[in-house]
Amino acid sequence: MTSYLIGLVGSGIGPSLTPDLHQREADHHGLRYLYRRIDIDGLGLGAAEAGELVRGARRFGYEGLNITHPCKQTVIPHLDGLSADAAALGAVNTVVFDGDRAIGHNTDWSGFAQSFARGLKDAPARRVVQLGAGGAGAAVAHALLTLGVDRVTLVDTDPERAAALAGALAGRFGPARAGAADSGRLAELLTGADGLVHATPTGMARHPGLPLSVELLRPHLWVADLVYRPLVTELIGRARALGCRTLDGAGMAVFQAADAFRLFTGREPDTERMLAHMTTLVTA
Repeated sequence: MTSYLIGLVGSGIGPSLTPDLHQREADHHGLRYLYRRIDIDGLGLGAAEAGELVRGARRFGYEGLNITHPCKQTVIPHLDGLSADAAALGAVNTVVFDGDRAIGHNTDWSGFAQSFARGLKDAPARRVVQLGAGGAGAAVAHALLTLGVDRVTLVDTDPERAAALAGALAGRFGPARAGAADSGRLAELLTGADGLVHATPTGMARHPGLPLSVELLRPHLWVADLVYRPLVTELIGRARALGCRTLDGAGMAVFQAADAFRLFTGREPDTERMLAHMTTLVTA
């Protein structure tokens, strides 16, 4: 039986369902698949020390790692190479060990793109406001522009980070297609927007609450949240109550996991089966 040793590196990852998704899919393929959580909080490490964990995992025989908040960008200098997508995004969520080389990939963007196409395929998407410009935010904004959104406006608690990401996106997709704005302009921006994407940790079990005032939401907006635990965040719940179309974070979590599983194993995952597994895991 073929065996794989995989890890998840990040902060506060105890509630993550990624390990369970991978292991359940591996069972269907007849693989011996051990997926371990490597929580930097429990190890007393910071995001800047993600490179130590990559080197340690390679020494201990891991086939690959998934990388999550807050290490998606800090891990890059410690890798031997990047896929074209990861290099363009400046963020890595999957590391594959290939002999003596550690290669970084990004399956967040493709995961969101597949989720959006499945859950909001007919939604208008000319102008989108996105909250969050970190590693996940970079991937999602890239996905939105790849899908054909006319313009993405980024709002982040760190205005310099939002401006830097907007500049990088404008360089790839054109200057008219990405910009950054101060949070004080949210009311104005959302009035003219088709959709709102939330790409920050707010709403997670460890970070409850809303990322913006609910008074800024309007029924014509669609709202997408990357958070999937809880599946119905306060943002998604409030948006649905107002009549907004919504997209929860489960689809992105599944599709990015499926793409990573393919990279780790070379096997073709069954995404419908994985979506069913996600529903079971979330409601358990």
